[in-house]
Amino acid sequence: MSARIYQPSKTAMQSGLGRTKGWILAQEPAAPREVEPLMGWTSSSDTQSQVKLSFDTKEEAVAYAERNGIPYTLDEPKKRKLIKKSYADNFKFGRTDAWTH
Repeated sequence: MSARIYQPSKTAMQSGLGRTKGWILAQEPAAPREVEPLMGWTSSSDTQSQVKLSFDTKEEAVAYAERNGIPYTLDEPKKRKLIKKSYADNFKFGRTDAWTH
């Protein structure tokens, strides 16, 4: 059973970067999910896939996986391009861009 170490990205529903600074160690599913015939719910017999461990740094997550003998894959986050623009720039005098709505 292997694990994945990654840094969570920000959701599309928020503009801030809350809960994106830490690192997550999540177990890969060992058994496939199956649909229950009675209720139609999706279930799995693998309880380890429900566990996600949080760490402050990448080194702590890697050290935990190596100390416990868990094979892991490390997913490095992609860097975002920062846009340096303020709301007031839309209305400044002498702007060179075309007005768009």
